[in-house]
Amino acid sequence: MKSVLPIVTVVLAALAIWYVAAVLLNTPLQRDAFANAGRTDYSTQDFIVASLNMERPKLPGPHQVAAEMWKSIVVIAPTSKRSLVYHGLITLEETLIGFIIGAALGIGLAVVIVSVGWLDRSLTPWLVASQTVPIIALAPMIVVILNQFDITGIAPKAAIAAYLSFFPITVGMVKGFRAPDPLQLDLMRTYSASASQTFMKLRAPASASYFFASMKIGAAAALVGAIVAEVTKSEDGGLGARLLAGSYYGQTVQIWAALFAAAALSAALVGVIGFAGRIAERRMGFVR
Repeated sequence: MKSVLPIVTVVLAALAIWYVAAVLLNTPLQRDAFANAGRTDYSTQDFIVASLNMERPKLPGPHQVAAEMWKSIVVIAPTSKRSLVYHGLITLEETLIGFIIGAALGIGLAVVIVSVGWLDRSLTPWLVASQTVPIIALAPMIVVILNQFDITGIAPKAAIAAYLSFFPITVGMVKGFRAPDPLQLDLMRTYSASASQTFMKLRAPASASYFFASMKIGAAAALVGAIVAEVTKSEDGGLGARLLAGSYYGQTVQIWAALFAAAALSAALVGVIGFAGRIAERRMGFVR
């Protein structure tokens, strides 16, 4: 009960702030709507209720977003292009493909950087520089370049997801592979262990906690990359396409529902990785 109470308090406070902000932001629109309808005899309660139930508000109320999510996830068939399940599965596929590619690339680069000293000094600055380019500007370039080679569909979006996910994984795994104490490394040299034996028996196990932490960040970054790519090329669907359609038609409730669906999808991915991490660390004898 003590652990649940702070969470409930924060959620209730956030909902209260959200409702107040929705009323304040929607007030000008609702005032104009009543004026156009010739209504002047409305009470404060009528005004607040109306401002929280507008069809196209500036900021929808939490109940409007919840109703839209229920309709888009439960009521509408998952095969419909109006379903968040349909678009969420597209985004999930792109995210997973990009995440797997980014994780493989990130771990591979980390192994090379740790194993070859001079590559750390020569390769790391380029890795950092690769992340300074705004993804919103880079995504259309990647899509256009890959289209020149007849690579369309999921592949360009997975490539962008991989681009965003590989860097945090690389940085985290380099830190993890370097986690062993110098005394432990000296002990391995005393045992005449080869570089590969030291890596597999010492560096790799020591990087377990860093591995799962990096995977969490990489998965979330891959989802962001997939959604940005979908906004760039929306005809294939996805949560990013849903966001773009809502913005184009002024459907703010649809936009917020897609945002919460993306947040839920990200939380699910991070939760699965965290669960796998707890199992792995427990089997390895780590104390959490």
